[in-house]
Amino acid sequence: MVYGVNPVKEALRADSPIRKIYLLQNRRDKSIDEVRALAKQHQIVVLMARREELDQMAQSSKHQGMVAFLSAEAKHDVDELIAASKRGGSVPFLFLIDGVEDPRNLGAIIRTVDAAGGDGIIIPSRRAVGLTSTVSKSSAGAAAHLPVTQVSNLSSTIERLKKEGLWIVGLDVSGKTPYLEYDFTGPTGIVIGGEGKGIRQKVLEKCDQTVSLPMLGHVQSLNVSVAVGIVAYEVLRQRSMKK
Repeated sequence: MVYGVNPVKEALRADSPIRKIYLLQNRRDKSIDEVRALAKQHQIVVLMARREELDQMAQSSKHQGMVAFLSAEAKHDVDELIAASKRGGSVPFLFLIDGVEDPRNLGAIIRTVDAAGGDGIIIPSRRAVGLTSTVSKSSAGAAAHLPVTQVSNLSSTIERLKKEGLWIVGLDVSGKTPYLEYDFTGPTGIVIGGEGKGIRQKVLEKCDQTVSLPMLGHVQSLNVSVAVGIVAYEVLRQRSMKK
């Protein structure tokens, strides 16, 4: 299920397997009309519902008058993600997120990685948030476009990526190299840890290199989605300069 204007519109544009859409009854505006038109184009059933019914479906009052239900869809696997990242001769740029538990943080990460031109995100299937409706809403629709792969073992996935030529870089407070001094122009997988815990030691040990962000203030940590944004746009800057 996805809800909210941008998530529903982007799911439609990405041709996600939507079964039906519920819209707030007696409401007509540009957003509603656009969703109606897109749904008609994709031959998707549109039904009307009262506000309290939409609140119950979304388990939230922040649905902005629309809720969409999707059919079950197979998640991208690592092989698909790698193949897609190399398509057209592009240089792979992935994020591996080790244990983010707040769905709003994961949604913000997906939105940022998509905006910075990342190829996808890999998350663990246990001890971490999955692809929930709140994640989709927080991503402002980016979750409909950016591949997100869930894996049972992040360490073995890192080994798989290494065999495909990716250099795995951990973003951690223990990193000896400042992130601005690292060359991100090659095939790269960036590992970042969850809220408060950082990267697990066994995952950190699999990284080829660790880099750190400068902490000049009194608080020696950043929100995980902010940290992703800083590094993602440094990757984009370096690759743009190289071109």
